[in-house]
Amino acid sequence: MCGIVGYVGPRPSQDILIAGLARLEYRGYDSAGIAVIDENGDLGMRKKAGKLSMLRDSLADAPLGDGTTGIGHTRWATHGGPTDVNAHPHLAADDKLAVIHNGIIENFSALREDLLSDGVTFLSETDTEVAAALLGREYAKSGNLQDAFQNVVNRLEGAFTLLAMHEDHPGLVVGARRNSPLVIGLGEGENFLGSDVAAFVEHTRKALAIGQDQIVSITPSEVTVTDFEGNPVEAEPFDVSWDAAAAEKGGWSSFMAKEVAEQPQAVANTILGRVSDGQVVIPELDGLDELFIGINRVIITACGTASYAALVGKYAIEQWARVATDVELAHEFRYRDPVIGDDTLVISISQSGETMDTLMAVKYARERGARTLSICNTQGATIPRESDAVVYTHAGPEVAVASTKAFSAQITALLLLGLHMGRVRQTLTDDTAVSELADLPDKIARVLAEEHDHVSQLAGWMADTRSVLFLGRHVGYPIALEGALKLKEISYIHAEGFAAGELKHGPIALIEPGQPVFVIVPSPRHSALIHSKVVSNIQEIRARGARVIVIAEEGDAAVLPFADEVIHIPLAGPMFEPVLAVVPLQIFAMALATAKGLDVDQPRNLAKSVTVE
Repeated sequence: MCGIVGYVGPRPSQDILIAGLARLEYRGYDSAGIAVIDENGDLGMRKKAGKLSMLRDSLADAPLGDGTTGIGHTRWATHGGPTDVNAHPHLAADDKLAVIHNGIIENFSALREDLLSDGVTFLSETDTEVAAALLGREYAKSGNLQDAFQNVVNRLEGAFTLLAMHEDHPGLVVGARRNSPLVIGLGEGENFLGSDVAAFVEHTRKALAIGQDQIVSITPSEVTVTDFEGNPVEAEPFDVSWDAAAAEKGGWSSFMAKEVAEQPQAVANTILGRVSDGQVVIPELDGLDELFIGINRVIITACGTASYAALVGKYAIEQWARVATDVELAHEFRYRDPVIGDDTLVISISQSGETMDTLMAVKYARERGARTLSICNTQGATIPRESDAVVYTHAGPEVAVASTKAFSAQITALLLLGLHMGRVRQTLTDDTAVSELADLPDKIARVLAEEHDHVSQLAGWMADTRSVLFLGRHVGYPIALEGALKLKEISYIHAEGFAAGELKHGPIALIEPGQPVFVIVPSPRHSALIHSKVVSNIQEIRARGARVIVIAEEGDAAVLPFADEVIHIPLAGPMFEPVLAVVPLQIFAMALATAKGLDVDQPRNLAKSVTVE
């Protein structure tokens, strides 16, 4: 969750570090700090609890010395509360050594006891200061930062990205990663490190991805990567597919508003190059036909919003590819000893590609002999590199913590995968599906154009609402779950999503006069039976005084007598309705949170990339 940036080069590092941290704010944090080796070779450090603006103000009042080597950090608290003292960087070796850290060092307690017995004193409650003190002790033995760093990371257990610099070595930053993100940015006469390419994309779009248990050293002219034993490693190069402007608001009121509006393009970009001669052919999966033909089971594993995309994918893969598909929460998957083997395909979904729970599920699946495929939005991320194959979504950078366009792109990727597998397995009988897919971006744009103001006005009227319920059946059920999650994430009010058929098995007790309930109604053209069941559910809650807001396709007259409000979506096939139905729910959550005066981009307690279990 923490943001990390490192820089060596000819330019003032303080400005580059602060700008890099600003681009990483979306990850979620509660404090920020930087360390710089100035023009005199002295290491200076400043850190403040709170938003990055607090650090900026402190530096404006008392700037650090100019210097061209530096590291910066935004922290999401794990060990110790969000205070100035617990913020990073942490210093050691008579304040000549600075360390920043993302993740959790699981054996920090034993290491701390060892250091205390050696006379070391600690100022903070963090596991990071333990790593800094350990590195300081190792450095004192050799005077070689890289050797000392290698010795230290081999003693650490858990998940971590670690960056360090020492004032005796200006022009050098060392970093290491284990189960936590770190990428290298390659400049002209300068180099960068970051927990995300956003940290340096303003300066370069050329990057290197480093793997598990690897160490990197950067100077202005050289990048060296080794494994934890010191053996040279060839890092994987890639070009960042978006530029810094893509991560700017561009006149929008919030990043979330911008990203909701970008969904037609995000879906179109995800489809681009994957439809040929009226069939879905995913180039990244070339050569895997035997795998898709031979599997007997698919497990899709994900967390949060991505798990709701997975539920839609389950319906699509089962219908089009005719293979049994389950959805597993990644943080539960490996702890229940699931039955998987070489006839199982485990599909992981992660916007960042660094979600720790999902990464651990992928590793577990591979250890048990399953084949793995990831759906991801981030180049150079860990989960794709740990998987046998990857289908990238091309949503571009998503800065708002609450996912919108990444969710739509994930569903789109799953639809593509279902159609691809159905073609390979020769089980696809829906001749209209590919053309429906091609029409999806234009239909999303219609929803945005025709319903945005209506839904925003509705949210404004409901700003004082204390609870909202969401109901759906079939592929509408995961959209009900996602609608409730969006509202919880950014408005902080109670919201729950239910399978509509569950209503009479308990949740109907929540219905009282005035209770707002969103109902996602399936098209009567595709299943008159399911449609009639949902209309019956609407009648049940309406009879008990609920205020019913219906999302239904154009021309569905059967719902009109029973709805207080109707939000229309264009006609679409059943597997494509979810991408349309979720858009009004995103707008509703955003507008209601805005009406309450809340920050929709950075909701409390949440982080964009969850890199701890």
